[in-house]
Amino acid sequence: MRILDNKALLLRLKNPNKVTEVVEKSRGLSDNKVVVNWGVDEAHSLKKLNINVPSPIEGRYKWSGQYTPYEHQKVTSAFLTMNRRAFCFNEQGTGKTASAIWASDFLMTQGKIRRVLVICPLSIMDSAWRNDLFSFAMHRTVDVAYGAKEKRRKIINQGSDYVIINYDGVEIVADDIAKGGFDCIIVDEATHYKNVQTKRWKTLNKLLTDQTWLWMMTGTPAAQSPLDAYGLAKFVNPNSVPRFFSSFRDMVMYKITNFKWGQKDTATATVYNALQPAIRFTKEECLDLPPMVYVKREVELTRQQAKYYKELKAKLILQAAGEQITAANAAIIMSKLLQIASGAVYTDTGEALEFDIKNRYKVLREVIDESSKKVLVFVPFKHTIDILSNKLLADGIPTEIIRGDVPAAKRTDIFSRFQTMDNPKVLVIQPQAAAHGVTLTAANTVVWWGPTSSLEIYAQANARVHRAGQDHKCTVVQLQGSAVEKRVYTLLDNRIDVHTKMIDLYKELLD
Repeated sequence: MRILDNKALLLRLKNPNKVTEVVEKSRGLSDNKVVVNWGVDEAHSLKKLNINVPSPIEGRYKWSGQYTPYEHQKVTSAFLTMNRRAFCFNEQGTGKTASAIWASDFLMTQGKIRRVLVICPLSIMDSAWRNDLFSFAMHRTVDVAYGAKEKRRKIINQGSDYVIINYDGVEIVADDIAKGGFDCIIVDEATHYKNVQTKRWKTLNKLLTDQTWLWMMTGTPAAQSPLDAYGLAKFVNPNSVPRFFSSFRDMVMYKITNFKWGQKDTATATVYNALQPAIRFTKEECLDLPPMVYVKREVELTRQQAKYYKELKAKLILQAAGEQITAANAAIIMSKLLQIASGAVYTDTGEALEFDIKNRYKVLREVIDESSKKVLVFVPFKHTIDILSNKLLADGIPTEIIRGDVPAAKRTDIFSRFQTMDNPKVLVIQPQAAAHGVTLTAANTVVWWGPTSSLEIYAQANARVHRAGQDHKCTVVQLQGSAVEKRVYTLLDNRIDVHTKMIDLYKELLD
């Protein structure tokens, strides 16, 4: 195969007629040669004939924006333009957002799509997607559909090239989206669509037509369970999975008890085959990043914390003797124990009982003082965030907080100042509020005040500092003062989702 002046492909085939009969912009030559226009439609037609040719983006696109793409980003963009529906599983921090922007912009320049709908977490609509669109496709019009229903409707109907919306927002204005001419949908952190029974999944499914381009992106596919693959596969490649969820479950899991399932040895291969077509690059494959080191820092529980921890554990042993342990009640119990170590436990009435955190705080201060750059502190529990941030501010350390209830515009401002200005020095974050899409390479130290139970959130959160643009060694510090904390961190470090081991954890604790 030869590329002629970035406009046409010269192919030598045993049977050139199979191309000329199907592809309108093609012409047979002597010696079994055929020349084909190098366009998107022609490349897709050749692909259906099992003739692999490069995407025309490789020779016919100027790679717009402020930055030169890495090679893996070009490969990813090319892959997306060659697949109307596809997965992008590139690891966190490899720049898959930019790849999707370049791919969709190219398709626009070729007249193949008109408008793009970006569906992503609320926390990164401005701070990641709007900013990246400005950086990589500044010639395109962009709007963020957020706020009251009428405001969202107005934004959608303005006709911008790109509209960014959060998951739940799609349900609010689904009718307007359906009429809005969106022929390309990009779903960021696609694992939010793993459950086919949710209204969220069903709403998106109704918006799709046979002609819709759909790219689903996440760095952590099937992070919690092989079962997560089912809902995603039904969007991109529905023929790869059975019609019914129960049949897929039987393919990847086996029943241990009424409440517990185990993963089959063949599950990984089954999931891999279901989640196709897909592309994946790891950071090790494509980025020359500094190392990431994991450090465990022992923290002695205060006398008050140790007393309540012991009392709660004794209470749980008594409870366990008289009831069936399920994953749900085991999770509640684990959370209570983690809360005590973290500094505040929520009572059954919703009130927060505060504990002395001086020991844990002392170790945190040591880590902050040792750090050459800024520091991210991930705190799983909302109330503890307030306690901790107040102590840091009282000690004269410039600190900002990001919780789930911080408005998107304010988050964007905080992230921007953290990246570009001297202060704040420390960012205290609820993990699920800033685990996706945000670049925070002004820091090179991540401190886990207490562990999260989600492997996906853990990996995503750590990736906020370990991504393109980082030029310092990165350190992840785990503060651990109780047996349950140590065990949870061990599971996370071994890439085992805690949710799948909740009952086992509970039994270990009681033993």
